[in-house]
Amino acid sequence: MEEERKKCLYCGEPLIGRIDKKFCCDSCRNSYNYEKTHKQVNLIRKINGILARNRNILEELNPNGKSYVTRQQLKEKGFDFKYFTSTYTTKAGSVYHFVYEQGYVPKENDIDHFVLVRNAEL
Repeated sequence: MEEERKKCLYCGEPLIGRIDKKFCCDSCRNSYNYEKTHKQVNLIRKINGILARNRNILEELNPNGKSYVTRQQLKEKGFDFKYFTSTYTTKAGSVYHFVYEQGYVPKENDIDHFVLVRNAEL
C-alpha cells in the first residue's frame, strides 16, 4: 500500500523532505502567507480610512468644540454613521457616538439634527 504524500498548501505539489514540511519552496510559503494576511490588512486599512474621514468631517464642522449640523450636511461630506470608535451614555439616556475625540448626538426628538461636541479630556 502506497503512503499518501502531503501536498504544498499553496500550489498542491507533492512535498519531498521533512515530515512536517508544509510548502514545497520559500516562494509558495511567502505567497500563501501574503494572501492569508493581505485580506485582513486591507480590511483594517479600509476601516481606519473611514474612521479618519469621519473624524475629519466632524472636526471641520465643529471648529469651536460645540456646534449643530443636519444629517444632510454630514452625508454630503461623506460621513458614514456605521463607523465610530466609542459611545457614551449620559444619565439622561442620550447616547453620544465618538470618533476618537469628536462626538455627535441627535438633538432631542429630532434624528435629522445633531449636536457636535469635542471631548476635552482626550
